[in-house]
Amino acid sequence: MTPNQSMPPGVIIPELMYPDLAAAVDWLCATFGLRERLRIGNHRSQLVFGKTAAIVVVQATTLARAPADPSHSLMVRVEDVDQHYAHVLQCGAHVIAPPTDFQYGERQYTVEDLAGRRWTFSQSIADVDPQEWGGVLSEGADNLA
Repeated sequence: MTPNQSMPPGVIIPELMYPDLAAAVDWLCATFGLRERLRIGNHRSQLVFGKTAAIVVVQATTLARAPADPSHSLMVRVEDVDQHYAHVLQCGAHVIAPPTDFQYGERQYTVEDLAGRRWTFSQSIADVDPQEWGGVLSEGADNLA
């Protein structure tokens, strides 16, 4: 892959629309710990999380509004879910589900952002074979870990 300084890191880079770009960038960075990498005019911003993850935040226009859409959400892996959750609570995020341990080896919580989009933050707490909880690996998938 040819490197390009104009693009954020990552292979899949979600683009999320918000009605107020500046407010969204400020809130996402302060609340979730993202960092603004690049602002493009007043209509687009690249945000990064760590060194390998990124999203692009786009200013919604009258032609493309940014309604809250519960049909999709984002999942972000963090080192310490409880520490991250404590910070998010201090920032006033709306909690959908508090930190919970799941049988598949993850501790997760879910909150809504300022536009009503759901974000799940996840920490691996155990290495669990998917077959132990009913998961079925697709053929050849065992070598993707």
